[in-house]
Amino acid sequence: MIRVLVVDDQELVRSGFRIILESEPDIEVVGEAADGAAAVALARRLSPDVICMDVEMPGLDGIEASRSIMSAAAGAGEGTAPAILVLTTFGHERYLFDALAAGVSGFLLKSSRAEQLIEAVRALADGQALLGPDVTRAVIARVSEDRAERSGGADGSDAGREGSAAAEPVTGSARAGAEDAQGTDTAGTDAPGADAGGGDPLGRAMAAAGLTEREREVLRLVAEGRSNGEIAAALFLGEATVKTHVSNTLQKLGVRDRIQAVVWAHTREG
Repeated sequence: MIRVLVVDDQELVRSGFRIILESEPDIEVVGEAADGAAAVALARRLSPDVICMDVEMPGLDGIEASRSIMSAAAGAGEGTAPAILVLTTFGHERYLFDALAAGVSGFLLKSSRAEQLIEAVRALADGQALLGPDVTRAVIARVSEDRAERSGGADGSDAGREGSAAAEPVTGSARAGAEDAQGTDTAGTDAPGADAGGGDPLGRAMAAAGLTEREREVLRLVAEGRSNGEIAAALFLGEATVKTHVSNTLQKLGVRDRIQAVVWAHTREG
């Protein structure tokens, strides 16, 4: 059984999560908490496998609670700390980087389907990391807006509009790379080329990290929130092959999971 602790300051939300999760034979909700302080105490007492954590709560918020839980687990020398799945509403994706720094393993919008919540809990219990595609798209949009604002504030002229135009194609360029790859799979696909990095900042960063052309294509799709199955379909590859490319990419980037790979990609897009 996967033991889950549900943390949210709204009782109806907690009840809804409990109903959804306990509809599955392999998931058991072992406790509920209405704030971060209670979550820290229950995590210590109940030792759940997965914690579904809200962000905005009275007193200790979800980010600080997550940090305390992970710190306590590390200090106790436990072999496995609970996996934390942050559940939040659209517009609060600004918490993503703070949540990752706190040690959470997944990030999902509350507007996600029930099936996505169940799959996320199972994935985290299995030691995987997860970043919901809706969250990824929201983060991409926020990164684009932030770049536009920074460009606009630099000289007070039309740079803001120019920065916005330069930022908007972030996801488009990733999709274009995937579409170009669909029709070709040449012998040089997996060999680093002299100009394979591309002219964009992310392309140059990936080239500097030693990623092959195929690994770069895979990383761009990972950064869009695509699953291994979706990447396999986009690039006409087997899922096992995609999994290998993802694993090699994580190793070359020096990151522990695909969430950190997404962050790595979006912080290097210029």
